[in-house]
Amino acid sequence: MHTVQISLYILAMLVLLALVFDFMNGFHDAANAIATVVSTGVLKPRTAVAMAAVFNFTAILVFHQLHVATSVGKGTIDPNVVDHYVVFGALVGAIFWNLVTWYYGIPSSSSHALIGGLVGAAVAKAGTGALISSGLIKIIIFIVLSPLLGFIFGSIMMLLVSWICVRSTPRKVDVWFRRLQLVSASMYSLGHGGNDAQKTIGIIWMLLIAAGFSGVEEPPLWVILSCYMAISCGTLFGGWRIVKTMGQKITKLKPIGGFCAETGGAATLFIATALGVPVSTTHTITGAIVGVGASKKLSAVRWGVAGSIVWAWILTIPASAFVAAIAWWIGTQLFKLPG
Repeated sequence: MHTVQISLYILAMLVLLALVFDFMNGFHDAANAIATVVSTGVLKPRTAVAMAAVFNFTAILVFHQLHVATSVGKGTIDPNVVDHYVVFGALVGAIFWNLVTWYYGIPSSSSHALIGGLVGAAVAKAGTGALISSGLIKIIIFIVLSPLLGFIFGSIMMLLVSWICVRSTPRKVDVWFRRLQLVSASMYSLGHGGNDAQKTIGIIWMLLIAAGFSGVEEPPLWVILSCYMAISCGTLFGGWRIVKTMGQKITKLKPIGGFCAETGGAATLFIATALGVPVSTTHTITGAIVGVGASKKLSAVRWGVAGSIVWAWILTIPASAFVAAIAWWIGTQLFKLPG
């Protein structure tokens, strides 16, 4: 990657903007981790977000290999086209889409908004030749695979647990899974922090390398710590508009269903993070919730709500890419960022 001329002021501003996106990621996606445990009545909302925030940050101790950060930082667009304009455009596109979907209570993907932002800004600067097809194909494959895996794991868990508990009374099952849901929600929050914080680490790392402030081997420790802290703080404030959609509008959940959805979603996130794939936590938990509902009966799922969520998924990358391209142009023409 070539070194670009960039002032410390502009660099600091862009790092701050990246951390704002990271905060928004936690704020927007808090519903993914807590919707099931709140809607089943196992935890009060504030207690749930506090627990999720703690495990978001605890992920720094579990996911030592920054495979996802590498995929975002060096695996989606040509590192040679990266400069402060591209990073600015990508972050503005992603933040814009997160704000729109949060306002309307739509559980969309912060991850894919960021990928779309990178694609839009890079194409605006250097055309489609700036894209790394292998990395983008892997991400596109997992756009389909992450909800599918969540669906499969969630439905299998539901069927398996139902079979194990067939001789137990409903009251006993409810008591046990209220406790177990604390474990499954914690594991899901751990997977959320491990996968999503690394995406912002990748962006800041990319920017620092381009500006000549960091080596290519690994990002500085302060970047890792600040990104995990930002996403945890965002989760702590919680995007409440999306909780109801995730927790009750797709299907009615009881503690046993919440446990199965969270466990299936967490398994998917752990696998994707180990493989270095920046997947959508939103897609994953939605697929798991639908899988839990469908395993009982197909009519238990409100397919109209699920369909509207899918449309938001389809629009995420092109919409954020479009806004990012405009933001890239604004950065070069109006803001007169030094380059």
